Amino acid sequence: MNTGKLIVFSAPSGSGKTTIVRHLLGLVPLNLEFSISATSREKRGDEIDCKDYYFLSAKEFKTKIKNDEFLEWEEVYRDNFYGTLKAEVERIWAKGKHVIFDIDVSGGLRIKRKFPEETLAIFVKPPSIDALKIRLKKRKTESEDKINMRIAKASAELATAPLFDVIIENDNLEHALFEAEALVDNFVNS
Repeated sequence: MNTGKLIVFSAPSGSGKTTIVRHLLGLVPLNLEFSISATSREKRGDEIDCKDYYFLSAKEFKTKIKNDEFLEWEEVYRDNFYGTLKAEVERIWAKGKHVIFDIDVSGGLRIKRKFPEETLAIFVKPPSIDALKIRLKKRKTESEDKINMRIAKASAELATAPLFDVIIENDNLEHALFEAEALVDNFVNS
């Protein structure tokens, strides 16, 4: 693989990592492009295939695993696979851009292990589990059971925070965006 820089944002669902990543993508001088993850889960709301995710059936996903087509992958929830296709990273690097990821903690740490020098791994920490639950409920995209599953998983994810290069606490979005900008700018220009 031809290497550029890799910027990983991981966090429990509802921590604000997607908001931060979208903000950074709007900053042209950073020369970033979003890595679209593959998933076997159903589309939510108005999500678009090949824009929000590469939506695959569980069978297609498993075939790609067998064919070693993923940089990293995880069965995040039962029969819900998520992963990063090698071809996606190669596509972005071929354009001379840096890759930015919005992925789960396991996937983020796998990328960091595979590309330790090329990767900046950032963990976005919510102010509290209670704040996380409120944010997830406000989304109105998932059932109460699914929200409870995400909250239960969040405790384990929070325990991985020290394994990342940097932790950004997102208790003030403006401050979190400023901090993320400075970190990424410094990394891509070093």
